[in-house]
Amino acid sequence: MSSAPLSDTLRQTRIPLANGTGAIPAVGFGTLIRDPVAAKHAIKTALEVGFRHLDCAELYGNEDVVGNAMREAFEAGTVCRQNLFVTTKLWNNNHRPERVGPALEASLRRLQLDYVDCYLIHTPFAFPPGDEQQPRDEHDQPIYDSGVTLMETWRAMERLVDDGKCRSIGLSDIRLERVKEVVAGARIKPAIVQIESHPYLPERELLAFCRRHGIVMLAYAPLGHGMEPRVTEDPVITAIARRIDKTPAQVALAWAVERGTAFLTTSTNPDHIRENFEISSLPDDAVREIRDGIETSIRFNAVVDTGVPGFVPRRG
Repeated sequence: MSSAPLSDTLRQTRIPLANGTGAIPAVGFGTLIRDPVAAKHAIKTALEVGFRHLDCAELYGNEDVVGNAMREAFEAGTVCRQNLFVTTKLWNNNHRPERVGPALEASLRRLQLDYVDCYLIHTPFAFPPGDEQQPRDEHDQPIYDSGVTLMETWRAMERLVDDGKCRSIGLSDIRLERVKEVVAGARIKPAIVQIESHPYLPERELLAFCRRHGIVMLAYAPLGHGMEPRVTEDPVITAIARRIDKTPAQVALAWAVERGTAFLTTSTNPDHIRENFEISSLPDDAVREIRDGIETSIRFNAVVDTGVPGFVPRRG
């Protein structure tokens, strides 16, 4: 059977949320762009290119910029709200149950939205409640809050779904053991688990667990965050790219969708934004080659073990 019809639809893939409302577009755009002018321009470009999934976070400090970009895109007729999937995240200093609702309300005000499609616990690590987002002790080590459990935070997240403030909830920057803990105790199961994943970190065990429980695995840094060793310079990836006349980035991103995950890319370059959207189906042998032929194994972001963001610069 020819794969031609599929090649036009891969970028339009939407994955239904078994534990939430609607479906998440597999191809997503991350909004962690420090410069507000560049961020606004990049987000509007992404929406014009065809991205229908925006990933935000309180920690990024630019939800207001994202909100303005979305409003202008709505007003221009680029996209309507109901066709856009918007995620944002609860930061570590707001894990106490009484802080969860107000944190989302503040995010909604900045985003200029009545609801988000998904609200994630940014990491499973709680920091002390207060205004300090990354509290440190005298040895510059992170300070943790032992007065709240992940399940207590999760129950507060569930109440936000009941109230209609978010249509689904999920987890981020988390290892499989903690995901299992939440799934076992949850009234409303996680719809999405967002983690670092790319051909050098396929997270196969976590993906298998997510599939069994109807959870969408959402990969960030699907191109390895431009770090060494470079995913886009891997000989297996580059050989496939030459063979099918695509870029190495497009091969790695198509692989992410082919294996049933969603992904997030971030760029301020309009050509790269377009390139990252214009993915096509891979031949079956290419998917097998990536699975069996790549031996490099590396995690670029240690946030899963500390709760300290590896890719987000410290402010202040």
